[in-house]
Formats: sequence, C-alpha cells, structure tokens
Amino acid sequence: MTPLRQRMLEDMSIRNLAENTQQSYVQQVSSFARYFDRSPDLMGPEKVREYQVHLLEDCKLAPSSVSIAVSALRFLYKVTLKQPWAPDEIPMPKKPFKLPVILSPEEVMRLLESVHSMKHRAILMAAYAAGLRVSEATHLKVTDIDSQRMMLRVDQGKGAKDRYVMLSPRLLEELRSYWRAARPKTWLFPGDIAGSPISRDAVGQACQRAHRCSGIQKPITPHSLRHAFATHLLERGVDVRRIQLLMGHRSLSTTTRYLKVATSTICATTSPLDLLPNIGPPQPSAPEPAHF
Repeated sequence: MTPLRQRMLEDMSIRNLAENTQQSYVQQVSSFARYFDRSPDLMGPEKVREYQVHLLEDCKLAPSSVSIAVSALRFLYKVTLKQPWAPDEIPMPKKPFKLPVILSPEEVMRLLESVHSMKHRAILMAAYAAGLRVSEATHLKVTDIDSQRMMLRVDQGKGAKDRYVMLSPRLLEELRSYWRAARPKTWLFPGDIAGSPISRDAVGQACQRAHRCSGIQKPITPHSLRHAFATHLLERGVDVRRIQLLMGHRSLSTTTRYLKVATSTICATTSPLDLLPNIGPPQPSAPEPAHF
C-alpha cells in the first residue's frame, strides 16, 4: 500500500465515512492513477478534466457514475492533498431527476411469493415492512428485534445514525419461523463467510430470481421495496414527516419526492377532460371541393 493510499484511508476513517464509501473512493482514485500510469499527487486539474471526459465519452458512464469518481477525487485533492483548487476545478455533473418505479401492493405480494428461500424471503420482507436500505437489512442482528416494544433497531444506518422502526406483527411471525429453522446466532441473516452477514450481492441476486419468477414487467431491485414502503404509507395518509423519521432521511425534501408518485396525490386530482360535457361521436368529414 502506497503512503498516499494509507493517508487517504486514514483521512476517511477519521471522518467516519461508511466502509462502502471508503472502498468506492479508493477504487475510483486507483482507476484514475492507472489511466495515466502516474501517482495522483503528480497530477492537477487538467488531468482530472481529461479523465472526466474519458469517463463520459469513452466509457459512456452515466452522470451518477461519474459523480462517484468526482467525489472521490474531490476528497483526495481537497482533504488528503489539501489542494486549494480542488472544489472549484472539479465540476460535479448534473444528475437527471428520475422518479422511482413503484410496485403496487399486489406486485409486492407477487414478488415475495416468488422467493423460495426462507432466509431471502424474510430479509426482503423486512426491507418492505420497515423501509430498510439493503445494507441495513443485511446488518440486522438477532438482538435488534424488540418484540416487547414491537420495534426494530437499525444500528448505524446511513450517515452513521441509529434509529428505530416499527416491527410488523406479520414480519415478527415470519422472522420467528425463520429463526426456528435457521437458528442464527449474532447476525440475523448470516452469510457464507463465518461471522459475516449476508452480502448485498446475495440479496440482489435473490431479488432478481424472484423478479423473473413473478413475471412482473417493472424493473425491481431490493431498494424497490423501500420505495414501495414510503409510497404505500403516503397513499394511506401517513404524515410525510413521520415517514421521514422512519426512513432515516436527513432532509424532508428526500421524502417528499414520493408525493410525486403516490396515487393519493396524483389520482385525487380530476383531469379537466372529465369536466367537459359529453363529447359526441366524430362526424364524417365533408368531401373536399374540386379545384377545377
């Protein structure tokens, strides 16, 4: 490990960046260095700009993917190398605003019915029942289930924050059946490696298998269940601030985007077409007059 990489890792650890973020930043900076075959501390804003053009035009990466590389390089040059030009000379690409694709309650049921593994069904059910991120669901411990208070503890979710969410009675029943069959010790959903929780990739693969079996045409990932959780609560009239608390959103604006896809918001509005009087059938067009 080079001294520069070691220092960057230490800088990220000091600031308590998430493990996934640290791995991603190191990978992005390594790719940048390999592209020019030169250490990043020997390069400046022109090389960064050239690399951004390469990612967009040669690699055809989406703006969201380029943003990850930009964030990593900004951290390297601003924090680790303390270059004053870093924030100004590394522009962040504008991300297109996209609304999530929302599963209906019936589609959620079809998806869960298509999961054949008890463990995989339990973890996907937990993601929907409590609105958990995939990383939060995979890192649930047996001790996080509080059946007395009917709450789930989310330990160090996104932003290194703890929170509690409701424990659905149906989810509790499912988790108890799973626990009696699997007898997990520490991690509620252990992975293939001893002492480690199930990986996000394993959950994603299980979700894709269920997606294919369900016959649902919409795109689905495990995060789709979190989107469905928020939207279905909104459609039932739950206050948006309460949903923000349950989902662990830092900003209310992140939660309010679900107002744009909730049927209670969109379908409650009457189209002006429905306010018009009855429209008669089309009339046959008159023959065009002859011109000579």
